[in-house]
Amino acid sequence: MRAVRVTLASVTAVALAAVATGCTEKSKAGAGGDHVVKVTAGDDSCKVSKKEFPAGHVVLDVENTGSKVTEVYVLYPDDRIVTERENIGPGTSQKVNAEVKAGSYQIACKPGMVGEGIRQKVKATGGGKEVARDPKLDAAVAAYRTYAQEQADETLPLAKKFADAVKAGDLEAAKKAYAPSRIGWERTEPVAESFGDIDPKVDLREDGLTGGQDPEKDWTGWHRLERSLWKDEKITGRDKELADLLVKDLEKWQDKVNEAEITPTSMANGAKELLDEVATGKVTGEEERYSHTDLVDFKANVEGAEKSYALLKQVAAKNDPQLTAQLDRRFTALNELLDEYREDEKSYDFESYDKVGKDERKELSDAVNALAEPLSQLAAAVVAK
Repeated sequence: MRAVRVTLASVTAVALAAVATGCTEKSKAGAGGDHVVKVTAGDDSCKVSKKEFPAGHVVLDVENTGSKVTEVYVLYPDDRIVTERENIGPGTSQKVNAEVKAGSYQIACKPGMVGEGIRQKVKATGGGKEVARDPKLDAAVAAYRTYAQEQADETLPLAKKFADAVKAGDLEAAKKAYAPSRIGWERTEPVAESFGDIDPKVDLREDGLTGGQDPEKDWTGWHRLERSLWKDEKITGRDKELADLLVKDLEKWQDKVNEAEITPTSMANGAKELLDEVATGKVTGEEERYSHTDLVDFKANVEGAEKSYALLKQVAAKNDPQLTAQLDRRFTALNELLDEYREDEKSYDFESYDKVGKDERKELSDAVNALAEPLSQLAAAVVAK
């Protein structure tokens, strides 16, 4: 399916090196002020420079001093996500912008990107400077909320079609309906993750189970059914129950979308999170390890990230035109590369990922990394004065 072409890896290598250098320089420059919270993440520690800070625009200045890839979250007390940044490599630093209302929160570091994380209680105090927002950003938030709701609304009929095939015991029909049922979810996953409990119910992989959880009793959602359809190649009574449960959990997601806390910075950070999802699950083939439909998820993640960017682009371009020009190029390059793995540009029939070779996976990974770094700067460009 894929045409032979000059590898993107050679094109992006120099760019990636330059990006890494820029990152190091920025991290050395540091940042001060009441709105900056320094987070030092180790393999067994999570230190914060202050336990209280003014509500409003907050910057997490994250440094990973450990030996493991880590992720950092700002969480509400009930574990809903305010903002997050995944895939922070050992010895690297990243800045995460967020808009935080007055109240109590937790900052969590997750060395190895597993488990509940090491947590610090923090408080955003009242009287912080109100986030002054361009009316164009308010319009972007409203448009993105509509988009997220549309994706949830469009997902439910597809999920029900998948569930109906499972309950009918039709293995081939269930396999065919599986990947399409996930597209809307993958496009807007950061919104779904903000609710805390829905994401692990519907999208958990087996290796995401925590100690003491029984895969046969506690594992639910798409990937549990994926294993039955492709690995076990049979549909059991339990699978039929799980199909019904999946639809019920997705209906909860559909009902809650309008309750999500959405801000310009959460949109920008969410776009970066979607690229992190690609880097840590799709490119590696871990996400869809039985069905090998990873490229469907991959494309949906990229589409979701690009939607957030498109809605924020007008303001970001005014503040940082060089960044948006770079993002335009990187999105185009990644989309063109993905297009080589599907039948036509309107089709979601992608090549099975187990047929994508090592060199091609490296090329896809390089294209993701080339986009992810400038995308991590989008939130700062959106709030720049």
